[in-house]
Amino acid sequence: MSGLLTTAVGSLPKPSYLAKARSAFASGRIDASELDKLTRQATAECIRMQEDVGLDVLVHGEMERGDMVAYFAELLTESMAISGLVRSYGNRYYRKPIITGELRWQGPMTVEMWRYAQGLTDKPVKGMLTGPYTMVEWSFDEHYGSRREAVLAMAQVVRREAEELVKAGAKFVQVDEPAASTRPEEMDLVLEALAIVTRGLGAKTITHICYGDFASVFHHIANLPVDQLDLEMANSGYALLGLIQEHNSEFRKELAMGVVDVHSHVLETREQVKIGIKKGLEMLPPERLFIDPDCGLKTRTVEEAEAKLRVIVEATREVKRELELD
Repeated sequence: MSGLLTTAVGSLPKPSYLAKARSAFASGRIDASELDKLTRQATAECIRMQEDVGLDVLVHGEMERGDMVAYFAELLTESMAISGLVRSYGNRYYRKPIITGELRWQGPMTVEMWRYAQGLTDKPVKGMLTGPYTMVEWSFDEHYGSRREAVLAMAQVVRREAEELVKAGAKFVQVDEPAASTRPEEMDLVLEALAIVTRGLGAKTITHICYGDFASVFHHIANLPVDQLDLEMANSGYALLGLIQEHNSEFRKELAMGVVDVHSHVLETREQVKIGIKKGLEMLPPERLFIDPDCGLKTRTVEEAEAKLRVIVEATREVKRELELD
């Protein structure tokens, strides 16, 4: 693969028929086999859309997942459970996972759907995992009592799942850690846990971190044990590129930089995206720069998500032609 590759971060919007099917399954109106059939149909549509748009590295869209933490908690039945409704803010409520016993990997949780998606395309599809720090931070702990012990135990579980993805053929494994920047005092723990997941894995490793106070912890972020950092840029006016410049002597990773705002219905123009890409190229060579959205696109409509991915690809191709990078 050449430099300046395009990709998506992870989640894509669920089509209306799948959203309805998930509600029907939750209320017992359809069975698991019917839900699985529709989930696979939606996954195939995600792959076809990304191929049509022209992305270089694909995602499976996470059609089988609701919440990025609860999805895994519901499969770790020997050591995790789901709480009753917990108030998040305002009138928003969610069911928070609970660590109830010793964390153990019980069998593959993501491999079957990854293998299905990869079988639909010749392009690489990323394996997608929620990181150990985020899994613990967004759960209640009723077993360990020590955050470090819980996070490192969860890291062993995530590592085992990552190994299964690599055995299945995954060339890219992304470990999402959106909670990583919420407690600056625990960044050493984030690093220690992520190292358990990624060290010697045998695939390109990526971590996605979004919308945090990066300035105070960027030294730690720059040294996270992954091959590639995936960071939002567009939403913050590319301010994070300034942090990369400040840490230029220690920043040796690839960067996947977000060039469209996933929280906005407004579609960026090709010129706006090209400006962002060129800002990135001032910091890093094209072979170390991937281009993608700020975050997962699941909050956008199917049409909006496709349009934002398409403008990313079109703008990237124009920049490559202008700079003769093809």
